[in-house]
Order: sequence, then structure tokens, then C-alpha cells
Amino acid sequence: MTDIDRPLDGVTVVELGHSVAAPYAGLILADLGARVIKVESPGNGDYARGWGPPFWHDTASVFHALNRGKEGITVDFNDAEDRAKLKALILDRADGVIQNLRPGILSKFGLTAEQMRAEKPALIWCDIGAFGTKGPLAAKPGYDPLAQASTGIMSVTGESGRPPVRVGVSLIDMGSGMWAVIGLLSALLARVNGGEGRMVSTSLYETGLAWMTVPLAGYAASGDVRTPYGSGTAEIVPYQAFATSDGWLMVAAGNDNLFRKLCGALSLDSLAADPAFATNAARVVNRERLVPQIEAAVRRYSTDALGRLLDDAGVPNAPLLGVDQVATHPQTSALEMLGRCGDDDIELVGIPLSFDGKRPRARTPAPALGQHNAILQTSATEEAADAK
Repeated sequence: MTDIDRPLDGVTVVELGHSVAAPYAGLILADLGARVIKVESPGNGDYARGWGPPFWHDTASVFHALNRGKEGITVDFNDAEDRAKLKALILDRADGVIQNLRPGILSKFGLTAEQMRAEKPALIWCDIGAFGTKGPLAAKPGYDPLAQASTGIMSVTGESGRPPVRVGVSLIDMGSGMWAVIGLLSALLARVNGGEGRMVSTSLYETGLAWMTVPLAGYAASGDVRTPYGSGTAEIVPYQAFATSDGWLMVAAGNDNLFRKLCGALSLDSLAADPAFATNAARVVNRERLVPQIEAAVRRYSTDALGRLLDDAGVPNAPLLGVDQVATHPQTSALEMLGRCGDDDIELVGIPLSFDGKRPRARTPAPALGQHNAILQTSATEEAADAK
């Protein structure tokens, strides 16, 4: 019987992935209890192994963060014997494959989804591409910042009139990994209900467009091209970070009632009574008049004092914290989001899911390069025995 905190126990997924998108998908599946077998090239392996400093032991911390809980094998795609072993592994053991290799490379080696599923119809194959499976950019390679640039995310990030900035985390890579997992889980459910496997496709470009759902709807409705508002947003005011006497506090007065509460807490009752600010639509139009008055009032307080004041008034708020503060925050600790893998003493972030209050978590560290290559030999031996 499957444990509640390992709902994918018994499912095997082969990860033909590197960098962030496919490895993050594999990480999610491993935490959910799947057996994830990561395939790397001999020599240097996944590019992310060298993405440092910082390093943990001899491997970049980013690789540890994205690849715990997996088994690792190396395959030389230019070697026919290695390719045959990989093919045997997929056909014999895999429920699914996740891949984000550059366009066309698997065709060169006879390992496409169509070829593999022709021999194993139950196989679920998940492609994570750069710009999608069709269109003028379909063959173009891509990375997270390219997708942030080309889908408009960078155009609504940062501050108007200043150089463009990217979102500071690999938002599109990780989002694409999540979509791949959603697709794979849906295909697994369909297969359980009597169907065959599926070909699941997503891409960085499609994921970027999905994150742009609200700005693109705004453009469709108005024809206006939204400009970036720093920590704020185009559609809601006040909904941004304000400078206090010693830091920054994010204030989310997301409706008219919360705006009135904010004005009351800051002794700005005249603003709440002003028809120019009475509704969110009015506040958006009159943003440039309103925000400076709130900024002046906020500067009188320290971050902690203002946070307490707004908490008492029922206005949602949060201080802007650094990575070090987040890592040691009591809320992070209470949720047990950080954990170690076995005897390894580096703390890594878990997935944001719990089942009946228990967070699923793979407890083995990221594999050394080629650590589990014996899996390939076993699969090849089994295939030879089946052929007799």
C-alpha cells in the first residue's frame, strides 16, 4: 500500500534533464515518492554541477537543491551500447520520461517520444521545450532569462524609466517543471482509468505567457501597455512596499475597506474621505497623488512598529526580508520547509505540499555523477534474458 506521504511510490520516471526545468520536475516527483533516475553525460554531467560558487563539497549548491532524492546514471549518447542500455531502462522500468534537451538531439539518437511510445504505448513522455513545438521560434534554444524577456515578464518587472531587470529566481524554469508534473500526473490518472500513455508538452515560452495572464488580459481590455511599478502592481493601489525609518514594509490594501483601515491607522482619514481615492479604480487613476502622501506618513515609523500598527488595524503587511532572515524565520521553521538529506548537513527547501499535515520529502542527497550506473547494466541484462 502506498504511504500517504509517498503517493507516487511505485512510479518510475527517467529524467533526461539538465539545468533547472526538468530537474525541478524530477525533484517534485522524487519528493512525492517516485523513483527518479537522472541521466547525465559522462565527464561534467549536468551543467548545474558547476554553477557556483557557492559549492557544497565539490558540487554547486544549486545542483544539490534541485536533485536530491534521485538516482544518477551517465549515458554517452554517441555510444550505441550506452544508448541501447538507456532504451532498455526506459522500456523495462519507466512509467514516464521528462526531458528538456535541446531541440532535435533525441531525434539524432533514435530516442524520440514517438519511437519510444511505439514500442511502449503505456509510456508517458513529457517534453519541456524552449519556445514550444511549433511556430517560428520552435527550433530556437532557450533559457529562463530569454523567456522572461520574450514573454513580457521583464517589461512589467522593475521600475519605469530604468534598465530592465529579471525576476530574481528561475521563475519560468521552475514553473515549466511544475507544468510538466501536472501533465504527467494527469496522464498517470488517465492511464489508471484505462487509457494509454500520453505525450505531454510544455515550454518556457508557454509558461511565461501563463504568468502574464493578468497583464495580457489588461492589454486585451484596454489596448494600454502596462508599465512596471517596482514592488507595486498596475491594477491595485496601494499595493506595494513602502520605506520605513529603518527598512521596508509591503502593504497590501487590496480593497476599499482595507484602504480605509490603512488611512485610519496612519491618521490619514482625509484621504479615505476624498472621492478621488474612494474606490480602487479611482486610486489607480490618481496613483501619483496618493502614494507620496502614504510614503510620507509611513516614514515616521520603524518597520516593526508599523507592522504591529497595521496588524492591529487588520491591514495585510509583511517586512521585506533577506535570504538569511527567511532561512532562520520562525515561520519557516514551524512549517518544516527546510530539511537535511540523511547525514548530509545542508538544509534544502522542500516542496510546498502536505498530505494530512505531513510534508512529503525525499531523504537521500543528490547523486554523485554516475553513482547508480549499475542500473543500466541490470536493465540490459534483463532485456537480454527476456529476448531468449
